[in-house]
Amino acid sequence: MNDLKNYYEVLEIPTSAKSEDIYHSYQRAKFAYSSESLAIYSLISSDECRNILNLIEEAYSILSDPAKRRRYDEARGLNLEFNSTSYSPLAQRDPVNVREEFQRPAASSNFQGPSTSPAASNVTKLVAQNQFALNFVVNTDFEKEIEETIEFSGSFLRKIREYKNLDIQRLCDMTKVSRTHLQDIEAEDFSRLPAAVYVRGFVFQYAKCLKLKPELVANSFIARMKKIKP
Repeated sequence: MNDLKNYYEVLEIPTSAKSEDIYHSYQRAKFAYSSESLAIYSLISSDECRNILNLIEEAYSILSDPAKRRRYDEARGLNLEFNSTSYSPLAQRDPVNVREEFQRPAASSNFQGPSTSPAASNVTKLVAQNQFALNFVVNTDFEKEIEETIEFSGSFLRKIREYKNLDIQRLCDMTKVSRTHLQDIEAEDFSRLPAAVYVRGFVFQYAKCLKLKPELVANSFIARMKKIKP
C-alpha cells in the first residue's frame, strides 16, 4: 500500500464495487471488529479494535459518497475510464489538495465495547480461561527458540501450534477466525488472504491463543507478508 490509504482493500472490495457491495462489506467488516467474541475473549486489544474500526468508518465515509469516491479515485488514478466520461477530469482539480485530503488521520470513533456487570465479567473470565487453556509437554530448548525468535513465519507458527498440542479446528474456535484463513496464514498463501489490516488482527489472535507475544508476532508476520507478497 502506498502513501495513500487504500480504502478498497480495507473493505475488501474491488475498485468497481457497486454501492450495495460497499455497504454489505462495510457492515461485515464493522461486525468483525466490534463483535462480542472479540470483546469477551480479549483476543485483540481495545486500541487495536478502535484503530481498525476508525479505518473502516473512514473508508466507508469516502466510498459510500459518490463525490468523495470520485475524488479519491482521481487521487489514486483509479477508474480513470469511468471518471473521464462520468466525472470532471483530474486535470481540473489540484492533485496536491486531493492527495492531502486522503492522507488526513481518521476521525475519532464513537465505538464502545459492550458493558457487562461484575458477575457476568467473572463468568466470562472463567469461560475464557477454560477455552484458552493449553495442555502440552514443555520443551525447554524449543521454548528458548521461540523466546529468541523475532521473525515469525507461517511454518514456524504451525510448528508452535503443533508443539502446544492445538489442532487447527480448536484454534479456529478459539480465535473466531476461519479455518481457511488460519491455514493460509500457516502456508503463507498471501494471494488468498485479505488486506493486511485484517491479517494482522488474525495473526494477533493466533499468537495470543498460543501464549506468544502478539504484537511482536503480528508485526513481524505482516512485515514478512509485505516483503514476500508480489
